[in-house]
Amino acid sequence: MVRWRCISALTWINPVAARAPKLARMDLALQITLRGIAHSDALQRLIRERAQKLQRFYPHLVSARVVVDLAGRHQHQGKQFSVRLDLKVPGAEIAIDRQHHEEPQVAVRDAFDAARRKLEDELRVQRRDVKLHSR
Repeated sequence: MVRWRCISALTWINPVAARAPKLARMDLALQITLRGIAHSDALQRLIRERAQKLQRFYPHLVSARVVVDLAGRHQHQGKQFSVRLDLKVPGAEIAIDRQHHEEPQVAVRDAFDAARRKLEDELRVQRRDVKLHSR
């Protein structure tokens, strides 16, 4: 039986948990590939920030691979950038593809938004809010 201790009128602590060592959060293995695009620190910084947000939302994220590609190189009007995201989580792999836009930042934003929605679905399955056969 754990005995709780009062340290103020509004705060109760568990002395066993207070002595437990804090586990260091594992860094996300992130691989960024730019194809047909000049190196861009701003774009890579945006990808890293969005990946960190995903990891804060889903701490069990193991790795992420992001490929930003210049799609349709033979078009006469407008360049389309495509983003592919491959995420690995315990027990599943999530792939996001077909996020196209004329601006690479918008394509990255859309891809990470779609990844967050897929991770939300994966969380529902892990919490058993959704039946496994409907997956």
